[in-house]
Parts: sequence; structure tokens; C-alpha cells
Amino acid sequence: MGNICRSPAAEGIANKFVAQKGLDETIEIDSAGTLEYHNGESPDPRMIMHASKRGYELDSRARRFNPLKDFEYFDYIVTMDNENYNEIISLDKKNEYRKKVFKMTSFGNNKSIDEVPDPFYSGNHGFELVLDILEDSVKGLFKKVDDDIRRENKNPD
Repeated sequence: MGNICRSPAAEGIANKFVAQKGLDETIEIDSAGTLEYHNGESPDPRMIMHASKRGYELDSRARRFNPLKDFEYFDYIVTMDNENYNEIISLDKKNEYRKKVFKMTSFGNNKSIDEVPDPFYSGNHGFELVLDILEDSVKGLFKKVDDDIRRENKNPD
């Protein structure tokens, strides 16, 4: 929502994954929120602390999702929960980009988790849980990206 906890953590995890695979010149990752009340702010210091213990750097600045640019520019738009998913879908007025919009947990192995919970009010355990969910889900997301690239290369237009 505000782009200071879950999304920047997902961005940091994904950036490290992409760098380890040597794809940081090929794949661009950016996080955004559906609300603008934290625009320009750094990620929550608690999320930075917990993420850094796992080797992730969170150095993005909060910004609001821009439907005029982001729908067209990005190949995958990944949301953290149902509320943000529904908000992003509602911004696609002509229903042109729905196939690009996913929930992060749809890529995870634990199918009993439907959303990445907001850790803002849940203490240390909440931040650690979010990182656990995101680490698992980012791996699944990149499996989808890899599968999509292979499929595209196999069937070029």
C-alpha cells in the first residue's frame, strides 16, 4: 500500500536473486504502492534491519503505482494482498493488462497462504514471516519468468 515494507522487501530479495543469476542487466525490478502517503521515503527501518540480516539491501524509495506508465512498461505486476490486487485491477479500466497482474503468494509453495501480511503492527515475528513468504514466492515467480521466456523463445512471433 504505502511501499515501505513488503514491496521494497520483495524488490530487494528479487534484485539479489537476479544478480546471483547474472540477469541484473536484463531484468528490471521496481516496487510501488497503491497509496502515496509515503512517497519518497525509504523502506521501514525495521524491514531494512530484518532484511539486512538475511543479506538483502533495501535501498528503494517509496512511490505510487502509475497506471499510465507501469501497466505498459512492466511485464509482471505482483501484489502483496487481495486489497492491493483488487486496487491494481480496478486501475486497468480497459481490462488490457489483467494477465500481467498476480498475487505474490500465487508463486509460493505454501498454498495455504493467500496474502503477504502487512508486518507494520506485528513486531519482529511479522517482519520475519513476510521475508520467509517473499523468499519462497520470489523463487516461484522467477520460475514462471524463466518458463515464460523459454516458451516465448520457442514460439517467437
